[in-house]
Amino acid sequence: MNKLELQKKAVEVRKGIVTGVHSAKAGHPGGSLSAADIFTYLYFEEMNIDPANPKDENRDRFVLSKGHTAPGLYSTLANRGFFPVEDLLTLRHTGSYLQGHPDMKHIPGVDMSSGSLGQGLSTAVGMALAAKMSGKDYRTYCLCGDGEIQEGQIWEAAMFAGHRKLDNLVVIVDNNNLQIDGSIDEVCSPYPIDEKFAAFNFHVININGNDFDEIDMAFTEAKTIKGMPVAIIAHTVKGKGVSFMENKAGWHGKAPNDEEYAIAMEELGKAGDALC
Repeated sequence: MNKLELQKKAVEVRKGIVTGVHSAKAGHPGGSLSAADIFTYLYFEEMNIDPANPKDENRDRFVLSKGHTAPGLYSTLANRGFFPVEDLLTLRHTGSYLQGHPDMKHIPGVDMSSGSLGQGLSTAVGMALAAKMSGKDYRTYCLCGDGEIQEGQIWEAAMFAGHRKLDNLVVIVDNNNLQIDGSIDEVCSPYPIDEKFAAFNFHVININGNDFDEIDMAFTEAKTIKGMPVAIIAHTVKGKGVSFMENKAGWHGKAPNDEEYAIAMEELGKAGDALC
């Protein structure tokens, strides 16, 4: 898929995020929107997956360690064909399979239930190690939040991955610099993130995580790295694509009202039209 097609898909993913959270009257739009381009690239370009066979044992794996940004993952899975886009309207509704956090037992395409922050990377490391031990060539991708990596378990997992030279593992940190309580450097700074991962024997790549050229460069480079895992530090804008949400910590976990929803969808519609 070329850059223009990816940009168009990312707009649709963002529309699905805003629609789902608005319908639920709850959820986490900010971090879902900042990671929308990463989600789009992974599912439409990078990963070996098949919506018709979501449990293929040779598929690439994805773990959403920052599981509260499930609206971003769900919108991507729906647009990729794992389930109907219309089902995004049932997000967090009683009886819906689209719960507030990913559920691997009920949602097609979800490889790991997640939401307890800090735990997803450990699971991804286990998946990558399993591939090595069983002689499989699938790759494992894990998306972490920059606030999430304040959790100590993240670094235990990183230490293990580096020590075991898991070159089939790619960790992406959505570095939008904001968490629920404010800017990450004021809450409990994890900086310098790149140097920390490098210290744990990762090959580190810094990119603009909202630029498909840089995203493509990073994942292409990641495939060439042997003998060590890769960490992609994706510098992004929280709430990317919706003007009044951008760089606002208050949109970490808040749903737009009807008026805000209309404004957001109008902006995203114009962004999509500009790409046509």
